[in-house]
Amino acid sequence: MALQESGEMYLETIYVLSKESNAVRAIDIGEYMGFSKPSVSRALGLLRDAELISKDADGFIKLTPQGEKHAKRIYERHTLLTKLLINIGVDEKTASEDACRVEHYISDKTFDAIKAHVKKYGK
Repeated sequence: MALQESGEMYLETIYVLSKESNAVRAIDIGEYMGFSKPSVSRALGLLRDAELISKDADGFIKLTPQGEKHAKRIYERHTLLTKLLINIGVDEKTASEDACRVEHYISDKTFDAIKAHVKKYGK
C-alpha cells in the first residue's frame, strides 16, 4: 500500500510515541507534530479506514500489524539516513530534517543499497 508523505509521518509519530508510552492519544500526536486537532482527527480517520491503526474504547491509538510494518520501515529510513548524514559532516538538526524529507521519496532499491553500504563500511 502506497501512503502519502503525511500518512507516513503520522505512522512514524505513532510508532515513536508508542515506544515511549503504551497510551498514545490524538492530542499527543498533535502536540508532537504541531498539528491542529481537526487535522489530526482527519488523518487518523484515514489511517483507521486503511486499517493501519485502531482506536480502543478509551481513545488510545495503536498501530495494526500492517501499520507497524509501515511505521518501522519509515523509522528505520529516518534513523539510518540521519546517522549517515551526520557521519559525512552534516549537523544533527539539519541531518534529521533532511532525512525526514528524503525518507518518504527514496526507492526501496536505493535505501537497501545505502543500508548495505553502511553495514559494510560502518558509515
